[in-house]
Amino acid sequence: MTKPKEKKKEKISVASEIDRIEERKSRCQDSLERAEFRRRREELSDQDREAVEDEMTIMTERIQKYEHQLEQLRRENRRNMLLSVALLVISALFYYAFTS
Repeated sequence: MTKPKEKKKEKISVASEIDRIEERKSRCQDSLERAEFRRRREELSDQDREAVEDEMTIMTERIQKYEHQLEQLRRENRRNMLLSVALLVISALFYYAFTS
């Protein structure tokens, strides 16, 4: 029996992941704006209007999902920054304690 190949998860920095999700969110917002414009400006049949409203609902849900992911990633990014600063301070304290 052969084992299925497992996907290797790339190590992506938190900052680049934030950039990637912000780009996706921006594209969804652009699509939402186009759909809203189309709904307001064009004479649409009931079926077309319903399709546009469904598209707008999907885009709104995606934007909310991306905002939630961004919130989590930014929280992780802050935590990582605080850990880095704490390590720097501890390293500086050891350096000054042992070189004095």
